[in-house]
Amino acid sequence: MTLQVELFSLPPLDTLMFEKAAYFNGFTCVAGIDEAGRGPLAGPVMAAAVILPVGLALDDVDDSKKLSPDKREKLFDIIMSQAVSVGVGIIGPLEIDRINILQATRSAMLAAVQQLSPQPDYLLIDGISTINSAIPQKTIKKGDSLSLSIAAASIIAKVTRDRLMVEMDSKYPGYGFSGHKGYGSAAHLDAIRKLGPSPIHRMTFGGVKEHSVLQ
Repeated sequence: MTLQVELFSLPPLDTLMFEKAAYFNGFTCVAGIDEAGRGPLAGPVMAAAVILPVGLALDDVDDSKKLSPDKREKLFDIIMSQAVSVGVGIIGPLEIDRINILQATRSAMLAAVQQLSPQPDYLLIDGISTINSAIPQKTIKKGDSLSLSIAAASIIAKVTRDRLMVEMDSKYPGYGFSGHKGYGSAAHLDAIRKLGPSPIHRMTFGGVKEHSVLQ
């Protein structure tokens, strides 16, 4: 005799659960924060901060890495039109080399928050690192998949950075920035070996520093 077991399906993930918890605890203006560009060998690290209207649901908004470029572009426009406020912070390669990528990412996140109007009274931050702000904040591992506000910020940061790297491809031809966006692809590494680093390469990063005249 075969025993059949009835399984209960899990409820769908509520990507506003962290925002709702903040409102329940008396906060009124919640911003989600995420970054793009920690890993590349070239270009800036970018962060975005997004305040969404209370209770707003945005279909298909998710971790930007899970979305196609076309979908990210469409959602970028939707988020920009629906958000209460959007801030973007950018830290360039020279500063990344000076203070390291972790501190540069935190600085970019802080700059993004400082651009918001109104200023938020609570921050939801993707990852495990807080920022140097007196605003109460919560870090969330994989927050770009768990919080709608953080997911929206991840899309803004990613699209903004990708657009910038396409511009850099015209300014510094030969490296293929419009394709790999500065990440360490085989073609990119080969270009660095042949051409040497460009002014937007991160000279302290492996794959670049070996070819720097300053080493």
